Amino acid sequence: MCRLRLGSRSWWVTFALALPLLSQPGYVPAETPGARRPNIVIVLADDLGWAELGCYGNRFNETPRLDAMAARGVRFTQAYAAAPVCSPFRASLLAGQWPVRTGITDYLRPNDRRHLDTKLITLAEVFQAAGYTTGILGKWHLTGYRTAGVADEVTPAAHGFAEVRLSENASIGGGSYFHPYHFNRTVERRLFPQAAVQDRKGQTAAADPRDTAEFLVERMNLEAVEFIERHRDRPFFLYKSHYAVHTSLNAPPRRVKKFLAKEGATTTRDGKPNNVYLAAQLEAIDEGVGMILDKLTELELADDTIVIFMSDNGGDSHVTSNAPLRAGKSTLYEGGIRVPLVVHWPRRVRPGVVSHEPVASVDLYPTLLAAAGLESPGEPQGSDEKQPHILDGVSLLPLLTDAAAQLPSRNLYWHYPLAKPHFLGGRSSGAIRQGEWKLIEHFDVAADAVDRLELYDLKSDGGETRNLVADEPARAARLREALATWRREVGAEVPDGQRLDP
Repeated sequence: MCRLRLGSRSWWVTFALALPLLSQPGYVPAETPGARRPNIVIVLADDLGWAELGCYGNRFNETPRLDAMAARGVRFTQAYAAAPVCSPFRASLLAGQWPVRTGITDYLRPNDRRHLDTKLITLAEVFQAAGYTTGILGKWHLTGYRTAGVADEVTPAAHGFAEVRLSENASIGGGSYFHPYHFNRTVERRLFPQAAVQDRKGQTAAADPRDTAEFLVERMNLEAVEFIERHRDRPFFLYKSHYAVHTSLNAPPRRVKKFLAKEGATTTRDGKPNNVYLAAQLEAIDEGVGMILDKLTELELADDTIVIFMSDNGGDSHVTSNAPLRAGKSTLYEGGIRVPLVVHWPRRVRPGVVSHEPVASVDLYPTLLAAAGLESPGEPQGSDEKQPHILDGVSLLPLLTDAAAQLPSRNLYWHYPLAKPHFLGGRSSGAIRQGEWKLIEHFDVAADAVDRLELYDLKSDGGETRNLVADEPARAARLREALATWRREVGAEVPDGQRLDP
Protein backbone atom coordinates (compact mmCIF):
# COMPACT_ATOMS: atom_id res chain seq x y z
CA MET A 1 0.00 0.00 0.00
CA CYS A 2 1.07 3.56 -0.66
CA ARG A 3 -0.03 6.55 1.34
CA LEU A 4 -0.96 9.45 -0.88
CA ARG A 5 -1.09 13.01 0.39
CA LEU A 6 -3.37 15.78 -0.86
CA GLY A 7 -2.13 18.96 0.76
CA SER A 8 -3.04 18.47 4.40
CA ARG A 9 -5.30 15.53 3.62
CA SER A 10 -4.34 11.94 2.98
CA TRP A 11 -5.88 8.54 2.56
CA TRP A 12 -4.80 5.05 1.63
CA VAL A 13 -4.95 3.95 -1.99
CA THR A 14 -3.92 0.48 -3.07
CA PHE A 15 -2.08 0.27 -6.38
CA ALA A 16 -3.83 -2.95 -7.31
CA LEU A 17 -7.14 -3.95 -8.77
CA ALA A 18 -9.79 -5.43 -6.55
CA LEU A 19 -10.14 -9.21 -6.80
CA PRO A 20 -13.78 -9.09 -7.95
CA LEU A 21 -12.71 -7.00 -10.91
CA LEU A 22 -9.98 -9.47 -11.88
CA SER A 23 -12.56 -12.22 -12.01
CA GLN A 24 -14.90 -10.40 -14.38
CA PRO A 25 -14.98 -12.03 -17.85
CA GLY A 26 -13.00 -10.32 -20.57
CA TYR A 27 -10.98 -8.10 -18.29
CA VAL A 28 -7.36 -7.49 -19.24
CA PRO A 29 -5.24 -6.03 -16.40
CA ALA A 30 -4.16 -2.47 -17.16
CA GLU A 31 -0.81 -2.76 -15.43
CA THR A 32 2.23 -4.64 -16.68
CA PRO A 33 5.69 -4.38 -15.11
CA GLY A 34 7.32 -1.10 -16.12
CA ALA A 35 4.23 0.13 -17.96
CA ARG A 36 3.19 3.75 -17.77
CA ARG A 37 -0.27 4.33 -16.36
CA PRO A 38 -2.72 5.44 -19.05
CA ASN A 39 -3.34 9.09 -19.70
CA ILE A 40 -6.99 10.11 -19.40
CA VAL A 41 -8.93 12.68 -21.41
CA ILE A 42 -12.63 13.27 -20.74
CA VAL A 43 -14.36 15.41 -23.36
CA LEU A 44 -17.76 16.56 -22.15
CA ALA A 45 -20.38 18.28 -24.29
CA ASP A 46 -23.09 20.40 -22.67
CA ASP A 47 -26.74 19.63 -23.49
CA LEU A 48 -25.87 17.36 -26.41
CA GLY A 49 -28.70 14.94 -27.07
CA TRP A 50 -28.38 11.20 -27.64
CA ALA A 51 -29.29 11.43 -31.33
CA GLU A 52 -26.97 14.24 -32.46
CA LEU A 53 -23.85 12.27 -33.52
CA GLY A 54 -23.46 10.56 -36.86
CA CYS A 55 -22.56 7.29 -35.15
CA TYR A 56 -25.93 7.44 -33.37
CA GLY A 57 -27.81 7.87 -36.64
CA ASN A 58 -27.83 11.62 -37.23
CA ARG A 59 -27.63 12.51 -40.93
CA PHE A 60 -27.56 16.31 -40.70
CA ASN A 61 -24.81 17.07 -38.21
CA GLU A 62 -21.24 16.29 -39.24
CA THR A 63 -19.11 14.44 -36.68
CA PRO A 64 -16.53 12.45 -38.70
CA ARG A 65 -13.87 12.36 -35.97
CA LEU A 66 -16.24 11.18 -33.26
CA ASP A 67 -17.71 8.63 -35.66
CA ALA A 68 -14.21 7.33 -36.42
CA MET A 69 -13.41 7.28 -32.69
CA ALA A 70 -16.51 5.13 -32.11
CA ALA A 71 -15.50 2.81 -34.96
CA ARG A 72 -12.13 2.27 -33.27
CA GLY A 73 -13.54 2.08 -29.75
CA VAL A 74 -16.73 1.26 -27.86
CA ARG A 75 -20.03 3.06 -28.37
CA PHE A 76 -22.72 2.70 -25.71
CA THR A 77 -26.34 2.91 -26.86
CA GLN A 78 -27.86 2.96 -23.36
CA ALA A 79 -25.62 5.30 -21.41
CA TYR A 80 -27.25 7.52 -18.82
CA ALA A 81 -26.43 10.81 -17.21
CA ALA A 82 -26.92 10.73 -13.45
CA ALA A 83 -29.13 13.83 -13.68
CA PRO A 84 -31.14 15.67 -16.36
CA VAL A 85 -29.33 18.99 -15.79
CA CYS A 86 -25.80 20.29 -15.47
CA SER A 87 -24.50 20.73 -11.92
CA PRO A 88 -25.68 17.45 -10.36
CA PHE A 89 -24.26 15.50 -13.29
CA ARG A 90 -20.87 17.18 -12.89
CA ALA A 91 -20.78 16.61 -9.15
CA SER A 92 -21.70 12.98 -9.73
CA LEU A 93 -19.08 12.48 -12.44
CA LEU A 94 -16.24 13.82 -10.32
CA ALA A 95 -17.36 12.09 -7.11
CA GLY A 96 -18.53 8.78 -8.58
CA GLN A 97 -21.77 9.03 -6.63
CA TRP A 98 -25.44 9.57 -7.39
CA PRO A 99 -26.07 13.33 -7.14
CA VAL A 100 -28.17 13.02 -3.99
CA ARG A 101 -25.09 11.84 -2.07
CA THR A 102 -23.14 14.93 -3.16
CA GLY A 103 -25.86 17.31 -1.97
CA ILE A 104 -26.31 18.84 -5.44
CA THR A 105 -29.53 17.72 -7.14
CA ASP A 106 -30.32 20.73 -9.35
CA TYR A 107 -28.31 23.24 -11.32
CA LEU A 108 -26.67 25.95 -9.21
CA ARG A 109 -27.87 29.54 -9.54
CA PRO A 110 -25.65 32.66 -9.67
CA ASN A 111 -25.95 33.43 -5.96
CA ASP A 112 -26.05 29.81 -4.82
CA ARG A 113 -23.97 29.11 -1.71
CA ARG A 114 -23.92 25.36 -2.31
CA HIS A 115 -20.86 23.88 -3.93
CA LEU A 116 -19.03 20.61 -4.42
CA ASP A 117 -18.15 19.55 -0.90
CA THR A 118 -14.41 19.49 -0.29
CA LYS A 119 -14.93 16.42 1.90
CA LEU A 120 -15.66 14.43 -1.26
CA ILE A 121 -12.68 12.81 -2.95
CA THR A 122 -12.80 13.68 -6.64
CA LEU A 123 -11.34 11.79 -9.56
CA ALA A 124 -8.86 14.62 -10.02
CA GLU A 125 -7.65 14.32 -6.42
CA VAL A 126 -7.06 10.59 -6.71
CA PHE A 127 -5.13 10.94 -9.95
CA GLN A 128 -3.17 13.92 -8.71
CA ALA A 129 -2.14 11.94 -5.63
CA ALA A 130 -1.07 9.06 -7.90
CA GLY A 131 1.36 11.34 -9.72
CA TYR A 132 -0.77 12.56 -12.59
CA THR A 133 -0.76 16.12 -13.89
CA THR A 134 -4.40 17.20 -13.65
CA GLY A 135 -6.20 19.91 -15.55
CA ILE A 136 -9.68 21.23 -16.18
CA LEU A 137 -10.42 23.08 -19.35
CA GLY A 138 -13.82 24.76 -19.50
CA LYS A 139 -17.06 24.62 -17.59
CA TRP A 140 -17.10 23.89 -13.85
CA HIS A 141 -20.58 24.96 -12.65
CA LEU A 142 -20.23 23.43 -9.21
CA THR A 143 -20.67 26.70 -7.37
CA GLY A 144 -22.41 30.04 -7.66
CA TYR A 145 -20.74 32.91 -9.46
CA ARG A 146 -17.51 34.32 -8.13
CA THR A 147 -19.02 37.77 -8.64
CA ALA A 148 -21.60 36.81 -6.02
CA GLY A 149 -18.84 36.32 -3.46
CA VAL A 150 -18.38 32.56 -3.30
CA ALA A 151 -15.32 31.23 -1.49
CA ASP A 152 -12.07 30.09 -3.11
CA GLU A 153 -12.51 26.57 -1.71
CA VAL A 154 -15.21 25.84 -4.27
CA THR A 155 -12.99 26.39 -7.32
CA PRO A 156 -11.52 23.47 -9.32
CA ALA A 157 -8.09 24.08 -7.77
CA ALA A 158 -9.52 23.02 -4.40
CA HIS A 159 -10.66 19.71 -5.86
CA GLY A 160 -7.48 18.34 -7.36
CA PHE A 161 -7.00 20.31 -10.58
CA ALA A 162 -3.46 21.67 -10.85
CA GLU A 163 -4.21 23.58 -14.06
CA VAL A 164 -7.45 25.51 -14.49
CA ARG A 165 -8.05 27.06 -17.93
CA LEU A 166 -11.08 28.82 -19.37
CA SER A 167 -13.14 27.83 -16.35
CA GLU A 168 -15.53 30.44 -15.06
CA ASN A 169 -13.94 32.62 -12.37
CA ALA A 170 -16.23 35.60 -12.72
CA SER A 171 -19.54 34.07 -13.75
CA ILE A 172 -20.88 31.20 -15.82
CA GLY A 173 -20.47 31.46 -19.57
CA GLY A 174 -24.01 32.61 -20.15
CA GLY A 175 -23.94 31.88 -23.87
CA SER A 176 -20.92 34.12 -24.55
CA TYR A 177 -19.10 32.06 -27.16
CA PHE A 178 -16.95 34.85 -28.56
CA HIS A 179 -14.14 36.99 -27.24
CA PRO A 180 -14.27 38.87 -24.96
CA TYR A 181 -14.95 35.94 -22.62
CA HIS A 182 -16.57 37.85 -19.79
CA PHE A 183 -17.00 34.76 -17.64
CA ASN A 184 -13.24 34.52 -17.17
CA ARG A 185 -11.11 37.61 -16.53
CA THR A 186 -7.87 35.64 -16.27
CA VAL A 187 -7.99 34.26 -19.79
CA GLU A 188 -8.77 37.73 -21.08
CA ARG A 189 -5.55 39.08 -19.69
CA ARG A 190 -3.50 36.06 -20.78
CA LEU A 191 -4.73 35.82 -24.36
CA PHE A 192 -5.35 39.45 -25.11
CA PRO A 193 -3.06 41.54 -22.87
CA GLN A 194 -3.49 44.65 -25.03
CA ALA A 195 -7.26 44.52 -25.09
CA ALA A 196 -9.46 46.30 -22.59
CA VAL A 197 -11.45 43.86 -20.46
CA GLN A 198 -14.95 45.26 -20.52
CA ASP A 199 -18.11 44.17 -18.83
CA ARG A 200 -21.18 43.20 -20.81
CA LYS A 201 -22.85 46.58 -20.52
CA GLY A 202 -19.72 48.43 -21.57
CA GLN A 203 -18.58 46.34 -24.47
CA THR A 204 -18.47 47.94 -27.90
CA ALA A 205 -19.01 45.66 -30.87
CA ALA A 206 -18.60 45.76 -34.60
CA ALA A 207 -21.58 45.14 -36.85
CA ASP A 208 -21.03 41.41 -36.42
CA PRO A 209 -18.20 40.67 -33.97
CA ARG A 210 -18.45 36.97 -34.76
CA ASP A 211 -16.78 37.57 -38.11
CA THR A 212 -13.45 38.32 -36.47
CA ALA A 213 -13.77 37.44 -32.78
CA GLU A 214 -12.22 34.25 -31.48
CA PHE A 215 -14.67 31.38 -30.99
CA LEU A 216 -14.61 29.76 -27.53
CA VAL A 217 -14.86 26.17 -28.76
CA GLU A 218 -11.87 26.70 -31.05
CA ARG A 219 -9.88 28.28 -28.22
CA MET A 220 -10.65 25.26 -26.02
CA ASN A 221 -9.48 22.94 -28.79
CA LEU A 222 -6.13 24.70 -28.94
CA GLU A 223 -5.74 24.73 -25.16
CA ALA A 224 -6.37 20.97 -25.01
CA VAL A 225 -3.59 20.02 -27.42
CA GLU A 226 -1.23 22.49 -25.72
CA PHE A 227 -1.94 20.80 -22.37
CA ILE A 228 -1.10 17.41 -23.87
CA GLU A 229 2.06 18.78 -25.43
CA ARG A 230 3.19 20.33 -22.13
CA HIS A 231 2.67 17.14 -20.15
CA ARG A 232 3.68 14.51 -22.68
CA ASP A 233 6.38 13.08 -20.41
CA ARG A 234 4.21 12.10 -17.44
CA PRO A 235 0.70 10.68 -17.01
CA PHE A 236 -2.01 13.33 -17.27
CA PHE A 237 -5.71 13.65 -16.49
CA LEU A 238 -7.52 16.26 -18.61
CA TYR A 239 -11.17 17.15 -18.07
CA LYS A 240 -12.23 19.12 -21.16
CA SER A 241 -15.68 20.42 -20.34
CA HIS A 242 -17.29 22.33 -23.22
CA TYR A 243 -19.83 25.08 -22.73
CA ALA A 244 -21.29 24.15 -26.13
CA VAL A 245 -23.94 23.22 -27.14
CA HIS A 246 -25.72 25.04 -24.31
CA THR A 247 -27.93 27.95 -25.30
CA SER A 248 -27.70 30.64 -26.46
CA LEU A 249 -26.47 28.88 -29.56
CA ASN A 250 -24.15 30.79 -31.85
CA ALA A 251 -21.10 30.07 -33.95
CA PRO A 252 -18.86 31.77 -36.53
CA PRO A 253 -20.80 32.71 -39.69
CA ARG A 254 -18.46 30.61 -41.83
CA ARG A 255 -19.56 27.52 -39.92
CA VAL A 256 -23.26 28.39 -39.81
CA LYS A 257 -23.36 29.17 -43.54
CA LYS A 258 -22.24 25.65 -44.37
CA PHE A 259 -25.18 24.09 -42.57
CA LEU A 260 -27.73 26.64 -43.78
CA ALA A 261 -27.05 25.32 -47.28
CA LYS A 262 -28.01 21.75 -46.31
CA GLU A 263 -31.43 20.28 -47.01
CA GLY A 264 -33.73 20.32 -43.99
CA ALA A 265 -31.83 23.07 -42.14
CA THR A 266 -33.68 24.86 -39.33
CA THR A 267 -32.93 27.89 -37.17
CA THR A 268 -36.10 27.92 -35.10
CA ARG A 269 -36.55 27.51 -31.35
CA ASP A 270 -39.47 25.09 -31.56
CA GLY A 271 -37.73 21.82 -30.93
CA LYS A 272 -37.03 20.82 -34.50
CA PRO A 273 -33.96 18.82 -35.51
CA ASN A 274 -31.21 20.08 -37.83
CA ASN A 275 -30.53 23.32 -35.94
CA VAL A 276 -27.71 24.95 -37.90
CA TYR A 277 -26.22 26.69 -34.86
CA LEU A 278 -26.09 23.48 -32.87
CA ALA A 279 -24.58 21.72 -35.89
CA ALA A 280 -21.93 24.42 -36.24
CA GLN A 281 -20.94 24.20 -32.58
CA LEU A 282 -20.89 20.41 -32.69
CA GLU A 283 -18.67 20.47 -35.78
CA ALA A 284 -16.12 22.50 -33.81
CA ILE A 285 -16.33 20.09 -30.86
CA ASP A 286 -15.77 17.20 -33.26
CA GLU A 287 -12.74 18.92 -34.75
CA GLY A 288 -11.35 19.31 -31.24
CA VAL A 289 -11.68 15.59 -30.61
CA GLY A 290 -9.77 15.02 -33.83
CA MET A 291 -7.07 17.44 -32.75
CA ILE A 292 -6.63 15.56 -29.48
CA LEU A 293 -6.41 12.18 -31.20
CA ASP A 294 -3.97 13.55 -33.81
CA LYS A 295 -1.74 15.06 -31.13
CA LEU A 296 -1.72 11.82 -29.17
CA THR A 297 -0.71 9.94 -32.32
CA GLU A 298 2.00 12.50 -33.11
CA LEU A 299 3.47 12.11 -29.62
CA GLU A 300 3.11 8.31 -29.73
CA LEU A 301 0.73 8.43 -26.77
CA ALA A 302 -2.45 7.24 -28.48
CA ASP A 303 -2.21 3.59 -27.41
CA ASP A 304 -1.77 4.57 -23.79
CA THR A 305 -4.47 7.23 -23.55
CA ILE A 306 -8.12 6.69 -22.66
CA VAL A 307 -10.34 9.24 -24.42
CA ILE A 308 -13.97 9.44 -23.32
CA PHE A 309 -16.69 11.50 -24.98
CA MET A 310 -20.01 12.09 -23.24
CA SER A 311 -22.75 14.67 -22.69
CA ASP A 312 -23.93 15.95 -19.33
CA ASN A 313 -27.63 15.45 -20.06
CA GLY A 314 -30.09 15.26 -22.92
CA GLY A 315 -30.68 17.93 -25.52
CA ASP A 316 -32.57 21.17 -24.90
CA SER A 317 -35.98 20.52 -26.46
CA HIS A 318 -36.39 24.24 -27.20
CA VAL A 319 -33.66 24.12 -29.85
CA THR A 320 -33.60 20.52 -31.06
CA SER A 321 -35.45 17.22 -31.02
CA ASN A 322 -34.30 14.16 -29.12
CA ALA A 323 -36.46 11.82 -31.22
CA PRO A 324 -36.92 8.92 -31.10
CA LEU A 325 -36.54 9.51 -27.38
CA ARG A 326 -39.17 11.38 -25.40
CA ALA A 327 -38.74 14.95 -24.09
CA GLY A 328 -35.31 16.35 -23.19
CA LYS A 329 -33.18 18.20 -20.68
CA SER A 330 -34.71 18.70 -17.21
CA THR A 331 -36.93 15.60 -17.46
CA LEU A 332 -36.37 12.00 -16.40
CA TYR A 333 -37.72 10.70 -19.68
CA GLU A 334 -35.11 9.07 -21.92
CA GLY A 335 -34.57 12.26 -23.90
CA GLY A 336 -33.41 14.01 -20.74
CA ILE A 337 -31.01 11.42 -19.36
CA ARG A 338 -29.87 9.06 -22.13
CA VAL A 339 -26.68 10.44 -23.68
CA PRO A 340 -23.92 9.53 -26.13
CA LEU A 341 -20.90 7.76 -24.65
CA VAL A 342 -17.84 6.71 -26.66
CA VAL A 343 -14.62 5.26 -25.20
CA HIS A 344 -11.36 5.02 -27.15
CA TRP A 345 -8.27 3.19 -25.82
CA PRO A 346 -6.35 1.39 -28.56
CA ARG A 347 -4.17 -0.70 -26.26
CA ARG A 348 -7.09 -2.28 -24.40
CA VAL A 349 -10.39 -1.58 -26.15
CA ARG A 350 -11.62 -3.81 -28.92
CA PRO A 351 -12.48 -1.65 -31.95
CA GLY A 352 -15.99 -1.31 -33.28
CA VAL A 353 -17.80 -2.66 -30.23
CA VAL A 354 -21.38 -1.46 -29.73
CA SER A 355 -22.64 -2.14 -26.21
CA HIS A 356 -26.34 -2.14 -25.41
CA GLU A 357 -25.72 -2.64 -21.70
CA PRO A 358 -27.35 0.05 -19.51
CA VAL A 359 -24.51 2.08 -17.94
CA ALA A 360 -24.34 5.37 -16.08
CA SER A 361 -21.98 8.28 -15.64
CA VAL A 362 -21.24 7.14 -12.08
CA ASP A 363 -19.47 4.16 -13.66
CA LEU A 364 -16.65 6.28 -15.09
CA TYR A 365 -14.94 6.86 -11.71
CA PRO A 366 -14.41 3.16 -10.87
CA THR A 367 -13.67 2.38 -14.53
CA LEU A 368 -10.83 4.88 -14.74
CA LEU A 369 -9.36 3.90 -11.38
CA ALA A 370 -9.35 0.26 -12.41
CA ALA A 371 -7.82 1.09 -15.79
CA ALA A 372 -4.98 2.90 -14.02
CA GLY A 373 -4.49 0.15 -11.46
CA LEU A 374 -5.84 2.22 -8.57
CA GLU A 375 -8.33 1.10 -6.00
CA SER A 376 -11.05 3.48 -4.88
CA PRO A 377 -10.23 5.72 -1.90
CA GLY A 378 -11.34 4.29 1.40
CA GLU A 379 -11.25 5.56 4.95
CA PRO A 380 -9.37 8.85 5.37
CA GLN A 381 -6.27 8.56 7.53
CA GLY A 382 -5.28 11.05 10.21
CA SER A 383 -7.82 13.71 9.31
CA ASP A 384 -11.53 14.34 9.63
CA GLU A 385 -11.60 16.64 6.62
CA LYS A 386 -12.50 13.76 4.32
CA GLN A 387 -15.31 11.27 4.74
CA PRO A 388 -15.38 7.59 3.75
CA HIS A 389 -15.91 7.65 0.02
CA ILE A 390 -18.75 5.59 -1.40
CA LEU A 391 -18.74 4.73 -5.10
CA ASP A 392 -22.14 4.05 -6.64
CA GLY A 393 -20.92 2.83 -10.01
CA VAL A 394 -19.19 -0.28 -11.32
CA SER A 395 -16.16 -0.70 -13.58
CA LEU A 396 -16.99 -0.92 -17.28
CA LEU A 397 -13.67 -2.53 -18.20
CA PRO A 398 -15.27 -5.90 -19.02
CA LEU A 399 -17.53 -4.19 -21.57
CA LEU A 400 -14.56 -2.40 -23.10
CA THR A 401 -12.60 -5.58 -23.71
CA ASP A 402 -15.27 -8.18 -24.44
CA ALA A 403 -18.26 -7.57 -26.71
CA ALA A 404 -20.16 -10.44 -25.07
CA ALA A 405 -19.55 -9.32 -21.48
CA GLN A 406 -22.39 -8.30 -19.19
CA LEU A 407 -22.38 -6.40 -15.95
CA PRO A 408 -23.89 -7.78 -12.76
CA SER A 409 -27.60 -7.11 -12.44
CA ARG A 410 -28.28 -3.77 -10.74
CA ASN A 411 -30.70 -0.86 -10.60
CA LEU A 412 -30.07 2.67 -11.86
CA TYR A 413 -31.56 5.54 -9.85
CA TRP A 414 -32.41 9.22 -10.24
CA HIS A 415 -33.57 11.76 -7.66
CA TYR A 416 -34.52 15.19 -9.02
CA PRO A 417 -36.48 17.22 -6.45
CA LEU A 418 -37.69 20.65 -7.58
CA ALA A 419 -39.53 23.33 -5.63
CA LYS A 420 -41.19 24.39 -8.89
CA PRO A 421 -41.15 23.02 -12.45
CA HIS A 422 -38.01 23.61 -14.51
CA PHE A 423 -38.44 26.24 -17.22
CA LEU A 424 -37.88 23.50 -19.81
CA GLY A 425 -40.73 21.44 -18.39
CA GLY A 426 -39.07 19.11 -15.89
CA ARG A 427 -41.04 18.09 -12.79
CA SER A 428 -40.00 17.17 -9.26
CA SER A 429 -39.51 13.44 -9.64
CA GLY A 430 -37.42 10.33 -9.23
CA ALA A 431 -36.86 7.26 -11.36
CA ILE A 432 -35.53 3.73 -11.32
CA ARG A 433 -34.45 1.47 -14.17
CA GLN A 434 -34.44 -2.26 -13.49
CA GLY A 435 -33.62 -4.41 -16.49
CA GLU A 436 -35.78 -3.18 -19.36
CA TRP A 437 -38.33 -1.60 -17.04
CA LYS A 438 -38.36 2.01 -15.90
CA LEU A 439 -40.57 3.70 -13.31
CA ILE A 440 -40.90 7.46 -12.91
CA GLU A 441 -42.46 8.85 -9.73
CA HIS A 442 -43.61 12.47 -9.57
CA PHE A 443 -43.40 14.20 -6.18
CA ASP A 444 -45.46 17.28 -7.13
CA VAL A 445 -48.80 15.47 -6.87
CA ALA A 446 -50.47 13.52 -4.07
CA ALA A 447 -48.92 10.15 -3.22
CA ASP A 448 -52.05 8.33 -4.40
CA ALA A 449 -52.71 10.53 -7.46
CA VAL A 450 -53.43 8.70 -10.69
CA ASP A 451 -50.56 10.49 -12.43
CA ARG A 452 -48.03 9.90 -9.63
CA LEU A 453 -46.41 6.93 -11.42
CA GLU A 454 -45.35 6.14 -14.98
CA LEU A 455 -44.09 2.68 -15.99
CA TYR A 456 -42.44 1.87 -19.31
CA ASP A 457 -41.05 -1.23 -21.00
CA LEU A 458 -38.02 0.28 -22.71
CA LYS A 459 -37.37 -2.83 -24.78
CA SER A 460 -40.64 -2.50 -26.69
CA ASP A 461 -41.29 1.20 -26.11
CA GLY A 462 -38.06 3.19 -26.04
CA GLY A 463 -40.02 6.34 -26.79
CA GLU A 464 -42.03 5.97 -23.56
CA THR A 465 -45.42 6.36 -25.21
CA ARG A 466 -47.40 3.73 -23.24
CA ASN A 467 -47.73 4.08 -19.47
CA LEU A 468 -48.20 0.50 -18.21
CA VAL A 469 -48.98 1.21 -14.55
CA ALA A 470 -52.56 0.03 -14.95
CA ASP A 471 -51.47 -3.09 -16.85
CA GLU A 472 -48.60 -4.01 -14.51
CA PRO A 473 -49.66 -2.84 -11.03
CA ALA A 474 -47.57 -5.44 -9.15
CA ARG A 475 -44.43 -4.56 -11.08
CA ALA A 476 -45.04 -0.85 -10.56
CA ALA A 477 -45.45 -1.42 -6.81
CA ARG A 478 -42.21 -3.42 -6.59
CA LEU A 479 -40.24 -0.78 -8.45
CA ARG A 480 -41.78 1.98 -6.37
CA GLU A 481 -40.75 0.21 -3.18
CA ALA A 482 -37.22 -0.38 -4.51
CA LEU A 483 -36.94 3.31 -5.34
CA ALA A 484 -38.25 4.29 -1.91
CA THR A 485 -35.78 1.93 -0.20
CA TRP A 486 -32.88 3.48 -2.11
CA ARG A 487 -34.04 7.01 -1.21
CA ARG A 488 -34.04 6.09 2.45
CA GLU A 489 -30.53 4.64 2.14
CA VAL A 490 -29.11 7.81 0.58
CA GLY A 491 -31.12 10.28 2.68
CA ALA A 492 -33.08 11.76 -0.21
CA GLU A 493 -35.36 14.70 0.53
CA VAL A 494 -37.95 16.76 -1.35
CA PRO A 495 -39.05 20.42 -1.04
CA ASP A 496 -41.63 21.44 1.54
CA GLY A 497 -45.14 20.51 0.52
CA GLN A 498 -44.08 17.41 -1.42
CA ARG A 499 -44.09 13.83 -0.20
CA LEU A 500 -41.76 10.97 -1.03
CA ASP A 501 -43.84 8.06 0.19
CA PRO A 502 -47.55 7.31 0.76
